[in-house]
Amino acid sequence: MTYGDRRAERVKLETRHPVNLMGVDGTWRRGCILLDISQSGARLEVDGTLDVLKAQEFFLVLSSRGLAFRRCELVRVDGSEIGVRFIEERKRKGRPVIPR
Repeated sequence: MTYGDRRAERVKLETRHPVNLMGVDGTWRRGCILLDISQSGARLEVDGTLDVLKAQEFFLVLSSRGLAFRRCELVRVDGSEIGVRFIEERKRKGRPVIPR
């Protein structure tokens, strides 16, 4: 299974970039390292257990203050690495996506 849109250009990060995963309800948080990212998804190395990811949907918090984040869904697990696909709010609410 792939994450994101494989046609989207991915950026592989050369340095370790710590980020966090956080439950949609805010009840859990898990540290991880951002390995690569595209417009539609990301690949992460998760610290600790993956049991909290059973929710399938969570936030990827990209800044230490929590101001930059993306809602995402789990699409792949490979050991401590996961693949996530970003969820667009317009799609989640059932509204049609209008091309720009």
